[in-house]
Amino acid sequence: MNYGTLIINVYSGTVANPVGDAQVTILKNDEIINEVKTNENGQTPVVSLETVDKIYSEEDQHEVRPYETYDILVSALGLAETKIKGIQIFEDVLSMQDVYLKSIDEGESYEYVITPNVLWGEYTQNISDVDEDIISPYVLSKVVIPENIIVHDGTPSSSAPNYTVPFTTYIKNVASSEIYSTWPKETIRANILAIISFTLNRIFTEWYKSKGYDFTITSTTSYDQKYTPNGTIFDPISKVVDEFFDKYIRESFRIEPLLAHYKSNTTEPGYLSQWGSKELGDRGYNYVEILKYYYGDNINIYRAELSGEYPYSFTETLKEGDCSKDVYILQNTLNYIISSYPGIPIIENANGLYDENTTKTVRSFQEVFDLDETGTVNYETWYKISYIFNAVAKMTNSIYK
Repeated sequence: MNYGTLIINVYSGTVANPVGDAQVTILKNDEIINEVKTNENGQTPVVSLETVDKIYSEEDQHEVRPYETYDILVSALGLAETKIKGIQIFEDVLSMQDVYLKSIDEGESYEYVITPNVLWGEYTQNISDVDEDIISPYVLSKVVIPENIIVHDGTPSSSAPNYTVPFTTYIKNVASSEIYSTWPKETIRANILAIISFTLNRIFTEWYKSKGYDFTITSTTSYDQKYTPNGTIFDPISKVVDEFFDKYIRESFRIEPLLAHYKSNTTEPGYLSQWGSKELGDRGYNYVEILKYYYGDNINIYRAELSGEYPYSFTETLKEGDCSKDVYILQNTLNYIISSYPGIPIIENANGLYDENTTKTVRSFQEVFDLDETGTVNYETWYKISYIFNAVAKMTNSIYK
């Protein structure tokens, strides 16, 4: 038997409002496989589920689907029942499924279907990219990571809905939709940098807004990248995005992020081959070598600025034994977040000394938000703390307005 694992995170409307004691039923072909409940942080226990051998995700084949799919039915008091179909489970990979429940006043129930991974399904590739990198106007003065982007779930001129998506969530979703999480880590890094760079090029050039559209990017592979509403996120991809989300590819003689085109399997110059990058990863290439193999030796990796408000500026990793104003702000920021996540232990004596209790709270936060559980606050943990703090603050402000 081959197994993967699944954890479900349940929220009411926003990540700032996790739902405890929600009932989650896991189904296969309409038969109940397991029933679990969420804890006070809105998370289920990790559930082990049968799937196919990961070998099928390690070669370009279309005979055996390289993952198994399951459905979930989620219900909670005062919220509309929601069913998500097609959750993907790979062998030896943790799948993470977020569920955003709506008020029961908005409707009695909702059902969403997760579409197949691009490498398995039938999708049109790159029909609209003729000379885009030549004619794109330079609009913004610098490369910035936005807090959110607006994704149009269809072709540009269609009447499809727009989704406002946190930037890192969008990158995790696209990568989980475009490649397989069982691939070598260096291959995943290379592909994620290509996805980030493509996205930042759309933002930097205001490609769609300059044409009169009210969105940042589309969800279609024929124009942009595959974004899957309510899509499953995979742990190996999530962790790389948390590490690389503010980095991008740029050619040394250009000012804009590289419009990093890619296809599943191609030898076309200037395009990254996803399956080819997997082979290079197997051969021991690191992510920079993979990217230069496809995009040329003139590219380098750069870091973008962050937009938005943050409780304090990141200067260095904070750890046990440190004593500073930044630690004091960190402690109070975490205690503010705990109002929404009561399962994370409060820091009783928030006096600026990074003590054992602070380490315990940081480690608990990292566990809840799928970060490496080090107990120290590096750049990735700082950004996630800042993001969750802002989400909780916005929800609180909206309540008291």
